[in-house]
Order: sequence, then C-alpha cells, then structure tokens
Amino acid sequence: MAGLNTQVAPAIVILGQGSLTTARCLQQIYAQATIYGLQGRVQGADQDYSTFGDLLRSLYQRGTPIIALCAAGIVIRSLASLLGEKGSEPPVLAVAEDGSAVVPLLGGLSGVNQMARDIAAALGVAAAITTSGELRFGTCLLNPPQGYALADLEQGKRFVSDLLAGEPVRIEGQAPWLAQAQLPASDAAQRTIHVGHLARPASRDELLIHPRSVVVGLASGDLQTIRDALQQAGIAQASLACVLADERAMTDTRLHAAAQALGVELRFAARPDDVAGMVGAALPEARLQCQGEVVIAVAPAPVEVTQIGRRRGRLAVIGLGPGAAELMVPAVKAELARAEDVLGYETYVRMAGPFRDDQVLHCTDNREEMQRARHAFELAARGRSVVVVSSGDPGVFAMAAAVLEALHESTNPDWHAVDLEILPGVSASLATAAQAGAPLGHDFCVMSLSDNLKPWSIIEKRLDLAAQADLVLAFYNPISKARPHQLGTALDVVRRHRGADTPVVLGRDIGRPGQTLRVVSLAQLVPEMVDMRTMVLVGSSTTCTFERPDGGQWVYTPRWYGAKP
Repeated sequence: MAGLNTQVAPAIVILGQGSLTTARCLQQIYAQATIYGLQGRVQGADQDYSTFGDLLRSLYQRGTPIIALCAAGIVIRSLASLLGEKGSEPPVLAVAEDGSAVVPLLGGLSGVNQMARDIAAALGVAAAITTSGELRFGTCLLNPPQGYALADLEQGKRFVSDLLAGEPVRIEGQAPWLAQAQLPASDAAQRTIHVGHLARPASRDELLIHPRSVVVGLASGDLQTIRDALQQAGIAQASLACVLADERAMTDTRLHAAAQALGVELRFAARPDDVAGMVGAALPEARLQCQGEVVIAVAPAPVEVTQIGRRRGRLAVIGLGPGAAELMVPAVKAELARAEDVLGYETYVRMAGPFRDDQVLHCTDNREEMQRARHAFELAARGRSVVVVSSGDPGVFAMAAAVLEALHESTNPDWHAVDLEILPGVSASLATAAQAGAPLGHDFCVMSLSDNLKPWSIIEKRLDLAAQADLVLAFYNPISKARPHQLGTALDVVRRHRGADTPVVLGRDIGRPGQTLRVVSLAQLVPEMVDMRTMVLVGSSTTCTFERPDGGQWVYTPRWYGAKP
C-alpha cells in the first residue's frame, strides 16, 4: 500500500450487529485490524466502546487509520474539531454497512485512496475517489511509495496545481511507480519530477523526491555528528534509510535519540575491523564514502532496512488489568500490537488477544515464572520484540520481579543490552476498590496469602503488624485447594485488632464476565465465601458504608484519621 504506515493497524468501527459481517471481511484484508463494536448493540466484536465520537477522536489523535462502517456525515462531524494541517492526518474512510460503497474522507497524503481501492476490490465495488490529482493522473504525486520521501509538501502542492492547470512534466531519475501514470509528459517540459539522494535547492519548477537509499554507519555518535556528515557529503537528510552502529553501542542513548530525531530506524552490526568494513558487509552493492569517523553508503535503490544488521531487542512486561479490554491502558495495547512474541500463563495470554497470525505465543504453566523470564530475554537478545504478560499490574505479585531477578542473575551482555520496560496495569485490588467505592482511600497494605514463595510464619507476622497498624488490608491469593485453612487463620489474626462490624469487600472476577461484588462484615465473613479468584479488602477502623440506589453499598475509607478536620 503506497504511503500507508503499515506498522499501524487500522481500526474498524461499527455501530450495529448488521455491520459485523462486512467488518470481518475487511479484517481479511487487514489481519491486524481491531473491530470496535458499540456496547449493547454489537456482539462478537474484538473490543467494545461506549461513545462513537470519543472513540474516533482518540483513534485519530493516535494516528490510527479508521474504517468506519456508517454514514460519512457522522464521521465528519465527529472529527471536525480535530482537523488541522493536511499531511498529518491518518487515513479515514466511511464504508457502507453492507459494503456497497467505499468513501475515502481524510488522509490523501497517508494512503487513504490506496486503502479505498484495496477495500473496494475486496468488496467488489468501486471506490469513490474524488482527489483531483489522482483522478487526472492515476496516482498521488504527493504520496510516493514506501522507500521514497517527498522533499517539500507545500511546494509539491503548488507543483501539482501547475500540472492540473496544463503544464507538461518530465522525469529525472528512477521513478518506476510513475510508469503507468497518465502524466502530461514532454522532454521539453519546464516542470521536472526529480528523484535522487542529493540535496537540492527548492524550486517552483521541480517536485523533488528522495529515495531512502542512504545508510550512515558509525561506531558511536550523536545527532549533530550524523547531520554534519550528510551535509558535508551533499546528501539530503530525507534520503536516509537507517543508521547502522556498532553493536557494542546498543545502549548508547545518544544514538537512539539521534535516530528518533531523524525519524529512521537504528540498526546494529558487529564491527570486526572498522566502520567501513561493517557497512560494506551490510551493503555490498553500495558506494561508500567517509566523512571523518562516519561512513556513508549510497545504495542504487531504496534500502530494505530489515535486511541491514539487526535492531535492539525489546522486552516489555505488561499488565492486562483485571480483564476487561476497556481497563487495559493504551500503552499496553500498543505494545501488544507490535509484539512478535508473547509469553505468559496461558489463561492470561488468551486474555491479551486477539493476535495476528505472525505473532508467536509461548504459553506456560503459572509456576514457571523464572523459566519464562529467561526465555523472554533469549528471544529479545536476538532482536525480537517480546511481551511478557501478567494480569493486573506486572509489579504486584507478578512477572516484573521475576524478569528483573533473571536479569540481575545473568552475566550475559546481550541480555543487559535489551530495551527493557515495565508497563503498568490496573491491579485487582484497585479494580475491586473502584467497584466498591473507595475502600483504599487511606493508607493500606497489600499482601499475598500464598506461602508458595514465603513461609506462613512470615505471612502471619506481617498480617498481625498490619492489622495492629489499622491499615486497610488487600488479600491476593486468599485461598486454594492446596491451602484451604490459611484464610481462616488469617481472619483470626485480623479479628484480634478489628471490630466485628468492619466492612469487608469481596470482589470475584472483577473486570471479567460474571463478576460479582459483595460487602459483608468481618463477623459475617467465612472462608467459604472466598476462592482463588476473589479479592478480599478488609477495612480499617475508619472505613464507612452507606446504601446505594441499586440496593448495594458504597464503601470508602476517609482521607482523615481520628477526628474529622
């Protein structure tokens, strides 16, 4: 798809059940696409949403291509307040619910018309393309294909306007995608489409397109080093395809900042002798030139960046939240979307889906945490993008500690060079507390009652001290078949320091289908009310309850302690 950022999967947004069949058809074209269905009206969508306009504006602001199965007017009104400079917008299309019409609305410079053609071809209809340049010439001159970059959008608009007014044009350089275009060609034309890697002064008569055929190689350095080398060589920055660095500099923050500022990928390779040898081995057909300690390689065609060296591997430890898709933080969703490998306890991995066919799932038993962490580093050290999945928050009785422990114990430099990030999630205690009101509104203590990794004597001692301190208590792993008596013992400890009327919140499967929430007193609470999937929140001496309109109870712990201020 020319011009479309294929790294960003489209969002298919539907309003009614009748659109789901068409949406699934579109998902065959875009395997990574997520289908969003309106809550209460659509069953079987990948994710639910509650407000159409809010969803569209959020997707648009994140740069996500949007395919809305509804009237074009609804989409336009929803996004009207966000429309700004042309060129910075993602593709936005309206498709009839039955697939009978495809209308590209926004994103002419980011591939929307090509998307419209692809969708229309799959649905067996014609795309309603209205862009003047594309209708006249059969291509969007301002949206060159992947591997090429337009030098100046504003100048390009003036250039295309001249062609639409009747000016002829000639092509300098290799532009194979224009071979079938219906351009007003003439060898004597004053207007020129120039394709090349060298920097050239701007001209009203020239549409300048740069092939991304240049690779900068260096042992280490910063943004200014790279820019100076390109300038001295007379090479346009837009021709830069990637930066290739010595793999020993994989954690050099200056290099990563430079690549980010340049908008290119940073790749790494071994440097057995010198930088020129490193670059030459990666690009044997390229012409090399040295600018101080920087080696510039100019290839005869756009460079396939994934074939140059390797990228720095990434390992993200994520928290899914309690289970509901809407309670998963956006950063976690984005990480899952770009992951190549997903590791975790099978139940949690399945919760994290749906997945693309090219994503590899590594499901293991819930007790194999250290093995899973080491496997994740092995994959990431090979340059892959890896996600380790936890429910709730990964740092609360979950995989983040295991991953860091595996790294701490390792002397493998490749593991320590991995880009490691811990992404938070909504922990079960927080999700349960939010359902109940605000029982964690003051100081609280989070404890696991499992003695798999610590002795029961330690649990009992900590529990006694926390209860003495009058902290609200949140119990993870409260009971199981292997330890059915420990919750009763724990409650006996708490009752030494809490009144019989202390509120207790029992949240089972909060954020998942069939969730239940119950408020009882400490005197009423018996272990039979609880299982392994229940979060237990025991209030402090100040925790209060009052009636809700639905017959339930609000529970909260005031922020003041003792006498009310």
